[in-house]
Amino acid sequence: MSNLAQVLEGTTREFGDRTAIIHAGSRMTYRELNAAANRVANLLVGRGIRPGDKVALSCPNTPYFSLVYYGILKAGATVVPLNVLLKPNEIAYHLVDSDSRAYFAFCGDAALPLGDQARAAFEQVDSCTELFLMGGTDGSAADGGEDLDSLLATVAAEFSAAERSDDDTAVILYTSGTTGQPKGAELRHRNMRDNALVGKELFRADAQRPDVYLCTLPLFHSFGQTVVQNAGFAFGGTLVMMPRFHAGDALTLMKQHRVSFFAGVPTMYWGLLDVASGTPDADSLAEHLRVAASGGASLPTEIHRRFEQRFGVKILEGYGLSETSPVASFSPYGEEPRVGSIGVPIPGVEMKLIRDDWSEVSGGPEEVGEIAIKGHNVMKGYYKRPEATAEVMRDGWFRTGDLATRDADGYYRIVDRSKDLIIRGGFNVYPREVEEVLLTHPAVVMAAVIGVDHPSHGEEVKAVVVRAEGDPTTEAELVDWVKERIAVYKYPRIVEFVEALPMTSTGKILKRALR
Repeated sequence: MSNLAQVLEGTTREFGDRTAIIHAGSRMTYRELNAAANRVANLLVGRGIRPGDKVALSCPNTPYFSLVYYGILKAGATVVPLNVLLKPNEIAYHLVDSDSRAYFAFCGDAALPLGDQARAAFEQVDSCTELFLMGGTDGSAADGGEDLDSLLATVAAEFSAAERSDDDTAVILYTSGTTGQPKGAELRHRNMRDNALVGKELFRADAQRPDVYLCTLPLFHSFGQTVVQNAGFAFGGTLVMMPRFHAGDALTLMKQHRVSFFAGVPTMYWGLLDVASGTPDADSLAEHLRVAASGGASLPTEIHRRFEQRFGVKILEGYGLSETSPVASFSPYGEEPRVGSIGVPIPGVEMKLIRDDWSEVSGGPEEVGEIAIKGHNVMKGYYKRPEATAEVMRDGWFRTGDLATRDADGYYRIVDRSKDLIIRGGFNVYPREVEEVLLTHPAVVMAAVIGVDHPSHGEEVKAVVVRAEGDPTTEAELVDWVKERIAVYKYPRIVEFVEALPMTSTGKILKRALR
């Protein structure tokens, strides 16, 4: 059987009494988690959900996410995790586009009223017939939807997971939709399973010496879902769930639970460094922290340097996309990281650099090409979008839209997203290169470089900067400082100081909102 739910079932058989999840002061063992997932599966089957049906899930990082996720898989259905920040019309779009027949939603609170949003979306979609609400107080489902806890109390805790093949779709992950409407990447059971199990080679994961993971990456996103949840459960680890990232609280949890595996995006590392400067507790983290992994966006060199200096741990940088389950490359564990590199292809995956016409770039280490990926991690395609699939896939290769170089040892280095490339007066300017320089200035906390329209140059280089509190540096002084350190066509002629940069729910800087 190839059902992805096996990563939970196998660990339950061997380590049933081990703690699987810690959340808000409570603990759940693997046996308890697996039984709860069985109840979800029984509930779905009783409501007519059959193998291959789609079931949507809106939930922050709480035990509900995992027990529903695996319950859907056990029933043989496909999980459609949704961003918890979507508004009702956006949720309705995803329910319709994915053909979801049932929908699980966390009730939330005043700050994140997921239950209300879910009800409003559900009422717009005739094809989705079941709405289950979870995590609310008594009566939370009175105005629409059914209370999941009450329902689960009435069904059996035993269930035989449905037979699925390697190539059946386990999860549909929706892309961020930066260009047009979001598309659903169909990820097979083998895509998700093999990408989780590669943790043995990538991080020396071992169920006999299990890790404790700080689960603060949103589980509806591929990075947290595969590298933390699925890999964590596959190797008998414990997930310390954190619904919303707060750097100070993260440091407290890491110390309290002796976290050995932290995976985050660059903005999380920024946050940890910011609060750690005045926190003596941060000194003890290195005693237990074994792996610090970064992905989701390019990690600035300055963050690498400062994190190792403060915590004594080297950050391993990786790379991937929703369409690749997500991990495609990683810095080898145990080796000195090549700062600024996303490492080498993971076992079972190939990468190459291509031109617009798919021909391979075969020049020297400075030649830029678009990353293409082939291997066990590459999606089946975009759900119900054969034309969009054909645009990005050919002969098993997936073109990513990310520009990179490759050195003589096979290490890849991201230059930028192809869509973020700035062409100033006929010269290519890669924003990340400029951002790296900016981040070495003591006044700069965060920076995003974008292209803005210019009447004669086509585009001009602009830097949007979060300045250190109380720093007197002016925009003009920062322009002059960068000008001395970078080629004349690259430095930003425009600098704008802001209080904060817009972020996606997964912690990436939202550059399109700056343009």
